[in-house]
Amino acid sequence: MTDAKSDAMTAAATGQEPEISSLHHMCRLLADAAHDVGEAARYASELALGTRLPMAARLTLLRTITDRSGLGWAPRGRGLARIGRLAGVFTSRESLAVTLAVTGLKARIRAAAVTHPELLGDPDTARVLRAVEEDRQREAVGVFRSILGNKGAERAFALLAPSFADILAWNALTDENPLNDGAGWEVATGRTLTGAEPILGIGARVWAFLDRGPGRAEPLVPDPGLTERLDTSGTIAGYVRNIGMVGTGGTLLVQEVVGPDGVRRYVVQLAGMAGVRGESPQDLLGAVHAVARPATPYSRAVSKALRQMVPSGSELALVGHSLGGITAMNLAADRDFCEIYQVTRVIAIGSPIDGKRPADPRTTVCSLVNEHDVVPSLEGRSSVSPYALPDQFTEFTWTDDTHAFPLCHAAERYAHNLEHDVPAASAHVDAELAPFRGRVTASRCFRLYDR
Repeated sequence: MTDAKSDAMTAAATGQEPEISSLHHMCRLLADAAHDVGEAARYASELALGTRLPMAARLTLLRTITDRSGLGWAPRGRGLARIGRLAGVFTSRESLAVTLAVTGLKARIRAAAVTHPELLGDPDTARVLRAVEEDRQREAVGVFRSILGNKGAERAFALLAPSFADILAWNALTDENPLNDGAGWEVATGRTLTGAEPILGIGARVWAFLDRGPGRAEPLVPDPGLTERLDTSGTIAGYVRNIGMVGTGGTLLVQEVVGPDGVRRYVVQLAGMAGVRGESPQDLLGAVHAVARPATPYSRAVSKALRQMVPSGSELALVGHSLGGITAMNLAADRDFCEIYQVTRVIAIGSPIDGKRPADPRTTVCSLVNEHDVVPSLEGRSSVSPYALPDQFTEFTWTDDTHAFPLCHAAERYAHNLEHDVPAASAHVDAELAPFRGRVTASRCFRLYDR
């Protein structure tokens, strides 16, 4: 197990520090170079297709942005430059900036393979990467589908999980679809996805338009058996077990706790995605929307539920699994929400949250990730990324013997890991949650609705 602040020690202990650190440094350099060359191409395109320079100078610049010995096929910008860029995408003409970006993504995969040799050593994943590298995207998709058919989705996604976002970005930058280029660039240059997803390139605004529910919450009387089984230990493993017991059917659990100092605090426990589409805001559409945007029907429904139970000014710990973790971060990033409540802790389990930031600088965030779980990398940053997280974040990552997705993503599996496999991560989070540990005076459930 590693955490974001002790990667160097762990790498040194395993004899991997020089290779990983040098590869990560090279990845960042290549990403910076790709960005700078792209901006140079944009400026050269503006001058070449404008009227500010003499014709001879403009022709020279035009050759520079269209010649393989210069910037490659590199028109960038609006108008004619945009038409030129689209022509290059449709005809698979690569620019120097894209070449640098793709080289950086390949280096990231090589760095990931130091601790996950199955990425390059497994013949099936090697075939996928080789097909993408040789600009045979259709074949890469076919190979991936054959892995799904022969070995099952569990093994395929688990094998590719450490570099899944990088592979998608690589494909986006080299395929014939111009809509997903922006997403590819975001991942390649170390940013998280905010504009569009990297497969088809459907923009975040489209997802927001489709997922416009106001969110609604109604008090729910839980089954007596559930109430009796709820964990009241105040540990992170216990909270994750609770989330697993509550399930993904649109139920929110809030526990009121009298802490060791006598103060009443509240632990909000948010479950993950329920299904493809339904009346719950925890559907696939809501999940895709939540990754890119902070306000969703799920976050609005949770806010309305809390207003029915939790007094203004109260301290909250938001504990969420998968989509629940994203929603926890979305609430912590909402300034209006943070003016009503003090969000002091966010614990995200198996969630893609790395691109989000809490509104209150005093809020601490802990991300818990199984490295074979593909979900946490869906916003563009993997658990083996060369880019560090900010000081507010602590990230713990590990592998277990399942090597299977979605088994390794399940709340129950994360609870098992925290209880038995990663004691240092559990101890750290439990220490963070110490003010919230005490006598549970109320456990209330709410049914959440999209509309």
